[in-house]
Amino acid sequence: MARRTFVVVDVIEILVHWYAQRAKAEVARSVGVDRETVAKYVAPAEAAGLVPGGPPVSRERWAELVREWFPELVVADLRHPTWAEISRFHERIKADLETITATTVWQRLRDEEGLSVSLASFRRYLYAHLPEEVARGQVTVRRDDPPPGAEAQVDYGFLGMWLDPATGRRRKVWVFVMVLSCSRHMFIRPVLRMDLAAWISAHIAAWEFFAGVTARTVIDNLRTGVLKPDLYDPKLNRTYGELATHYGTLVDPARAAKPKDKPRVENPMAYIRDSFWAGREFASEAAMQDAALVWCAEVAGGRQCRPLEGAAPAVVFEAIEADALIPLPAQRYEMARWSTPMVYPDIHAKVGRTLYSLPWRFIGRRLDARESTTTVEFFCDGQLVKTHPRKERGKQTDWNDYPPEKVAFFMRTPAWCRKRAADIGGGCAELVAELLSVNALYRLFAMNWGA
Repeated sequence: MARRTFVVVDVIEILVHWYAQRAKAEVARSVGVDRETVAKYVAPAEAAGLVPGGPPVSRERWAELVREWFPELVVADLRHPTWAEISRFHERIKADLETITATTVWQRLRDEEGLSVSLASFRRYLYAHLPEEVARGQVTVRRDDPPPGAEAQVDYGFLGMWLDPATGRRRKVWVFVMVLSCSRHMFIRPVLRMDLAAWISAHIAAWEFFAGVTARTVIDNLRTGVLKPDLYDPKLNRTYGELATHYGTLVDPARAAKPKDKPRVENPMAYIRDSFWAGREFASEAAMQDAALVWCAEVAGGRQCRPLEGAAPAVVFEAIEADALIPLPAQRYEMARWSTPMVYPDIHAKVGRTLYSLPWRFIGRRLDARESTTTVEFFCDGQLVKTHPRKERGKQTDWNDYPPEKVAFFMRTPAWCRKRAADIGGGCAELVAELLSVNALYRLFAMNWGA
C-alpha cells in the first residue's frame, strides 16, 4: 500500500476527533490511519497542556497550532499536486469569496486565468486554507415567518412506485403539497398525473381543506402553473391565473432551481414519504387521496413542529390562522382550458378534438379559446366573439358565420333567392318566382347564386 501523505487539514481532523474525547484507537479507525500516527500528531497538543473536553478550540486555531508544531506540513500543502497551482491565486480567491460563490470563483479562474484543476480539488483547497470564507458563504439567514393568512407554499414531490391492483401495472405516484407558512399546517394529495386538471383540482381541494385561501401562493416553476419562468415577467398558465383570480390569491412563482425560495414546502417531503407513503398499500388513487386527508388532519396536523417550539400545526392553525384566511367564494371554480387556435379558410378553429366555426372575418387570426365543461368561448383582443356549446368531438358549424353569398344553396332560403333576383331586375324576379312556386328546394341547386 502506498504511504499516505499528510497535510495540515488531515492533522486538524485527527486533533478535532481527539479533542472531542474519543479514544486514540477510535480516532484511528474513523480517519483511516494507525494508532501510532494518531499518537504522533496528538503528542504536541498533550505537551502543550491541552486536555480533551476542554474549552472550545476553533478549526482556525487548530490550523495555526498545526503549522507551528509541524512546519514541514505547510511545505507539503504547497507540494500537493493541485494546491500549488491554486495557491498562486490565494489572495484573489479570498477577496472574491466575499461576494461570489466558490463555484463561480473556480469558473472565472478557469476561464480567465487558465486554472486547470477540478472543482472538487478547488473546494478541498478552500476547506484547508480558507475555512472561514467558505463557512461565510454557507450561512443561511432564516426569514421570519409571514403573518397568519399571508402565504402558502406549493410544490410537487415524488412519492414512489405503486402497483395498481386494477391493471397490474407499476405506476409513479407524485404528491401535491401545500403548506401554510405561518402555522405549518399541511395538505397533501397523491396523484398519478401532473397535468393541468390535477394541478387545478389539488388547489381547490387544498383550499377547501383549510376552509380559506392565503393572500399569496408561492409555487414552483412547473409548466402546469408557469409558462415562462422569468424573474421579472413570470407568464402564468391562463387557467391557473383564472383560478387564482377566482379565489383571490396572488400567485408568486419561485425562481427556477431555487428551493430556498420555498423551504417550508421543500423540507417536509422526506417526512411525507416516510410517514404517509412508506410500507403502505392502496387500492386506488381515490383511496390514496382519502387516506391523505385523514393523515393531514390527524398525523401531520398533530405532529410536534420544531419551528413552532413543539406545538402542533393544527392547533396553531385553529388558534391564529384559520380566521385570517380569505373566505372561499360562493361558487367553486369551474375548470376551463385556454388555447390559441388558428381560424382556417373554412372558418373553423380546432379546440380539443372538435372544429368550431367563427365569423369569416377572423380567417387567418389566432383567437383565445376558453373551453369549459359546457361551452367553448372565443375571444379576440379580450372581446367575446363567439360561443358554442361544447362538443366532445366532431364539428360545430353556425352557417351565419359564412359570407351570405357563399352558402345560398346550403342555407336553402327561397326568400334570399327572391331578394337577390329583385336586386338584379324585374324580369329575373318574375323568373325566380315562377321557378320557386313548385318544388322550391329541388330547384335551389340551379340557382346557386355565386356560391
